[in-house]
Amino acid sequence: MDRIRIIGGNPLNGSIPISGAKNAALPLMIAGLLTDEKLVLENVPRLADVALLQRILGNHGIDITVNGKRRGDDAYAGQTMEIDARVIVDTTAPYDLVSKMRASFWVIGPLVARMGEAKVSLPGGCAIGTRPVDFHLDALRALGAEIEIDGGYVLARAPKGLKGARIVFPKVSVGATHTALMAASLADGETIIENAAREPEIVDVADCINAMGGRIEGQGSATIRIVGVPRLRGARHSVLPDRIETGTYAMAVAMTGGDVMLAGARADLLDSALDTLRQAGAEITVSNEGLKVKRNGAGIFPVDVTTAPFPGFPTDLQAQLMALTTRAGGTSHITETIFENRFMHVQELARFGARIHLDGEKATIEGVEKLTGAPVMATDLRASVSLVIGALAAEGESMIHRVYHLDRGFERLEEKLSACGAEIERIAG
Repeated sequence: MDRIRIIGGNPLNGSIPISGAKNAALPLMIAGLLTDEKLVLENVPRLADVALLQRILGNHGIDITVNGKRRGDDAYAGQTMEIDARVIVDTTAPYDLVSKMRASFWVIGPLVARMGEAKVSLPGGCAIGTRPVDFHLDALRALGAEIEIDGGYVLARAPKGLKGARIVFPKVSVGATHTALMAASLADGETIIENAAREPEIVDVADCINAMGGRIEGQGSATIRIVGVPRLRGARHSVLPDRIETGTYAMAVAMTGGDVMLAGARADLLDSALDTLRQAGAEITVSNEGLKVKRNGAGIFPVDVTTAPFPGFPTDLQAQLMALTTRAGGTSHITETIFENRFMHVQELARFGARIHLDGEKATIEGVEKLTGAPVMATDLRASVSLVIGALAAEGESMIHRVYHLDRGFERLEEKLSACGAEIERIAG
C-alpha cells in the first residue's frame, strides 16, 4: 500500500486549483441512467470513487467515455465524461460493487423510474456509522414502488411506473433526497419533497436534470417540487467546485501559515466553514478568481462548532477543523451531530501530541504549542486528510499509512501541496 511522507513546518504559498466536487459528480453520473440520450459531464474529478462508479454503471451496460484535458488546458482541468445509457442490459447492482461505495446504492431510483424494476444490494456497514437506507426506500414506496428485501438485496418494482407523491423525511438525508429527486423526475404527476437536504450538490443534480428537460423547483430549500416528465433528454453540465476540498486546503493554510489562492473555489458553497476559519484567525478574501486564504503571523484562535446539515458546518470538514484546533491558543469544542463513530482520527492526532478529550458526541481540544511528526494510520476519507493537515504543521517527519482513503476524494493532493511549498511525497508499495 502507498504511504505519504511529510516533513512539517513549511508555510503554504501559491495557488491550488479546486477540482470538481466528488459529492456532486457521483449522483450526476447516476443521473445519466435517467435518459436514453447522452449526458456529458464536464469538470469531473479524477478520483478512485469516480472510477469505481464507472465500473458499477458499466455493469448495467452503460457506455462511458472519458476525455482528459485538451491541448492548452490547465494541467488540473477536470475530465469530460460522456455517459450513454441508451441500453440498460442489467437492473441488478451486485453486493461486491455496492459494498465498496455507498453512493452506488442511489442507482435504485433511476433504475426503477426508467425500467420499472431494480435489484440493488444493501450497502452494508460503514466506517463512520450505520447510515441506513430506510428513508430512500420509504420515498420509493411513497412514489408507488413495491419494495421487498431478500437475501441482502432490495427488490424494487413499479411495472406501471411511479406516481407523484408527498414525501416527508423525518430527518434530513442527502442520499435519500438524491434518490427521491431522481425517481420523481420520471414519475407521473407532481411530487413534493419536504425536509429535503439543501446541500449545493443536491442543487447541482437538480439543475442538471432540468437541463435534461426535467421540471424541478425549490432545490436548495427544504421543500422541493418536481413535476414528472415522460422522458428526459441528453444535456451538457459542468460539475460544481468541491467545497470540501476548498475547506480542507483553507484549513491547511490556516494551520501552516502562508498565503494561498484556492482557484475556482466558490465562497457561497461553504459560508459556515469560512466564518469558522475567520474566527480561528484566517484572513479570507473572495474574488472572481476564487478564495485567497492567509494567516501570516497571527496565532490560531480556539472555536466552538457543531456540525449540521447545510447551510451549517459540514461534517465532512469536522476532522480537518479538529486538526487545526490542536494548535490553537486555548480550548476548542467540536460537537458531531451527523454521524456516530466519526472521531476515529482522534487517537491518530494524539500521536502528534494533540490533547483531545471525547465525551459522547463532543470533543474538547486543548491547543498545544507544537506537534511532533509520527507514523499515523488513516481510517476514512476525511480523517485521513486531517492527518495530512496535522503532519504539515508537525516538527519532523510523519508517515501516513492507508492513503487509498485519500485517493477516494482528493485529486493529486501531494502535487497540489508540494507546488505551494509543502515537503510531501508519495511512497509506493
